[in-house]
Formats: sequence, C-alpha cells, structure tokens
Amino acid sequence: MQTVLITGGAGFIGSNFIPYFLGNNKEFEVVNLDLLTYAGNLSNLTEMENDARYTFVKGDICDRNFLEDLFKKYNFTGVIHFAAESHVDNSIKNPDTFIKTNIFGTFNLLDAAKNYWMDAASNYHKEFKNARFHHISTDEVYGALGETGLFTEVTPYAPNSPYSASKASSDFMVRSYFHTYGLNVVTTNCSNNYGPKQHDEKLIPTIIRKAISGENIPIYGDGKNIRDWLYVLDHCKGIELAYQNGKAGETYNVGGKNEHNNLYIATTICAILDEILPKKASYKKQITFVEDRLGHDFRYAIDASKIENELNWKADESFDEGIKKTIKWYLKKYKQ
Repeated sequence: MQTVLITGGAGFIGSNFIPYFLGNNKEFEVVNLDLLTYAGNLSNLTEMENDARYTFVKGDICDRNFLEDLFKKYNFTGVIHFAAESHVDNSIKNPDTFIKTNIFGTFNLLDAAKNYWMDAASNYHKEFKNARFHHISTDEVYGALGETGLFTEVTPYAPNSPYSASKASSDFMVRSYFHTYGLNVVTTNCSNNYGPKQHDEKLIPTIIRKAISGENIPIYGDGKNIRDWLYVLDHCKGIELAYQNGKAGETYNVGGKNEHNNLYIATTICAILDEILPKKASYKKQITFVEDRLGHDFRYAIDASKIENELNWKADESFDEGIKKTIKWYLKKYKQ
C-alpha cells in the first residue's frame, strides 16, 4: 500500500479528486493535509469519513517542522499539491497571503519531499525511486489572449495578477527542483474549473446563489471576458493520468474546449433556472453589470493536445450537461 500526501484536499478540486482517485486506485492510501481556511470545508468530503484509506490532518504547508514530521509518520511515496490561495479578487486586496502560501508553501513541500526521498541530487533512496511530486497550477500564469490563439505548454509566462504571479513563481520553483536536484516532478495547468463543491465566491456559484435569492447577479465590466470551462471531474481524470503516467519534468495543459464569456454563463444559468425553478420574471432580469476587476484578463483558452496525445486524456463532459449537473447540485446545497 502506497501513501500519497494530498494538500488542499478540502478545497474545490481536491475534494472532488480524493474520492475519484481512491475509487480508482485500491492500492493507495491518502493523507489530506488542509489548513481549513475559508476555502476548505470538510463537509466536501463526508463520503470519505468511514474510508480506512483516507486520513485528514489539519496543518499548514508553511510549517516546515510539521511537514517533516508528517513525511516521517506516513512515509509518503507521492505528493499531489493542490493547496493554494486562488481567488483573484482576494489577491488584489491581500497579496501577501498569496505570496506566503503559494510560493513559500510550495517551496517547503518541495524541499521536504526532496530531503525525505533523496540523499543527494538525482539519487533517490531505494524505497522512493518512483516517488513523484505533482504540482497543480493554472492557465492564468500565461497572461491574457486576444480573440484568437491558445495557450500551449511553451507559451511564455506573463501573469497579470498577484494570484497568477504567485502561481507562476511556484511553477518555476517546481521546475527548478527537477533541473537542479532531479526531483521527479510533473505540473498540470488547467483552465477554469466548474462543478460541485466550488466555493460560493466563484462566478458560477455566485450566479446561482444570487439568482435564487432574488438579488442582483453581478457581472464584471461588459461581461465579454472569455474563459475555457472544464468540468471538475474531467480535470480529476487529467490529474490522475499525469501523476501516474506523465513524463518527469513535463508540464501538461488541461482544458475543456468550452470557451464562453461571462455574460453567456450568466444567461445560460438563468435560462436553465427559468425551466427547472420558474418564477414570474426571468432570472435574466437580475443580471447587473458592475465595475470591472483591476487588470481583468480578456481571454484564456488552452490547447490540451499534449495530454490528449501523450496520455490519452479527453474531456468527457459537455458544457451543456455539466452546467445542468452543477446547477442541480447547488440547488440542493442552497435547499431549493
């Protein structure tokens, strides 16, 4: 039985990944390390409470002594690193937290793993010869696109927010540990995820919550900013494939091929709500345009051909079906 450390597993993507991964891999145990800041919620993992292969530990990736003790206690043969501050608006207001968690925290994890698994550069202890560090990142590190083009794994980094700058820095730190020390690393950069268990502050949960509560649905600027939307379980499949089969030192972009602007997302959700939870006036009348976010990138879109061709990944969920599943999940959460 191998034991994998998953950081940030009580957050949106991590809490979808853990049940998926353990369901597919009976020879693995998982330790979920999460500080349970506002974005982490153990109620996201109620289905794991009685699973003997799952352990939750509350702790901070910025605490080096704590991490070292954790490696010694559980003898990890892998790390899948989700833990990160991720909300762009929060990074604009309080960038220091993003620098600490996303950069210093990632360094702490990398260094603890290297020191536990290796006795010298490129020289693994025998029992850890296949140990791997998988870093979860974002397409926002590449900056913004115009009306055409796609991000590839060789697109130059050009982060435009404190959040994306901190993630870009962590990506470079992971890369450096491969090239300098020979640490077995792999990085995945994903497009905008959506689906169950996402934090209420994000766009799609906000639209649903505001709509059913009768409040204004806030849309930044003119609503024309475009994102590539990826259903969270499709992302989980990509992470599993990259962790198990990806080439050491490589980066894989994971995207949904579902480009939509924010106004389309809002009107689509409202149209679905008009059908399944109708009221006198359409929910679309609640859409309100608000002052745009500082430094708001115009468009993100990913070319996922590398992970498709090399690891046989593909996005299975269409946006039309994925958004319906997502809305139904949130209606249950909000008890509608």
